[in-house]
Amino acid sequence: MTAKDPALTALSQNWLALSVLHGRIESRIEKALQAGHNLSGREYWLLDVLARQHDGVGGHLQMKQVADAVVLSQSATTRLVTRLEDRGLLTRYLCPTDRRGIYTDVSDQGLALLEAARPTNDAALRDALDEAAREQDLVPLVDAVRRSEN
Repeated sequence: MTAKDPALTALSQNWLALSVLHGRIESRIEKALQAGHNLSGREYWLLDVLARQHDGVGGHLQMKQVADAVVLSQSATTRLVTRLEDRGLLTRYLCPTDRRGIYTDVSDQGLALLEAARPTNDAALRDALDEAAREQDLVPLVDAVRRSEN
């Protein structure tokens, strides 16, 4: 079944095209990050999300917010955080004002890996979009993604 299958509604065709584009991009990024940095796509996005936190009141994300940002369940996010912590890429500590809360910060090693991986991620994304732009049903979606690039 293709995105142009007449049995699909227009809405379904658009959703299928979006799913195809997402899958191709995710696969391309995953392969590039694994090969170049021994990092999965989810690990990269977790490091990126956590690196964007700031200090001060409201400056840290709760685990549910982190889970939402990396599109994982809270338990899967906790396992992911633990794996990266075991690799020395993250640190966890108790919230100073609420001892029940746990914050996670990217270590210096994690920040260095994130900065090294960022060009790989961006290049893989651009390559995936270039490839997808050669397929007529994906062109509007590629254009929408690229619109934010300018």
